Amino acid sequence: MWPNKKLIVIAVSVAVLLVGSIAGVVLAADSGDDNQPKAQGEDLLTKVCTIYQQKTGVTIDQTSLKDAFAQAQSEMQAEREQARLQNLVEQGKITQEQADQYLNWCQSRPDLPDGVGFRGGGGFPRQGAPCAVPSSE
Repeated sequence: MWPNKKLIVIAVSVAVLLVGSIAGVVLAADSGDDNQPKAQGEDLLTKVCTIYQQKTGVTIDQTSLKDAFAQAQSEMQAEREQARLQNLVEQGKITQEQADQYLNWCQSRPDLPDGVGFRGGGGFPRQGAPCAVPSSE
């Protein structure tokens, strides 16, 4: 009868550890703070502006700095996209006309706010390169 008690104790211990692990993973995955990355980015910009002002005595407008980062990111992404398309043309996978058509299509797409369409959370994962070609304004 003693081996049965050991087996029951082991089975109950394993079940408790399993339930505790699953609960921990679920709680860790759903922190409930969806704005945390944005808050960290805002904190970083504030800190950078403060340090720059302390070192140089010149105040940086945080909104202008944020806009400049967004513009630089967009331009770099567009350059990567154009280089990718040019590489596909050089490899013979697409024609220059197809690359131009793709660029025109990208420029005519409407801008969607974050979280709308497939780019937001819960949507399908994005395939391929982003369409980041700047419009000719």
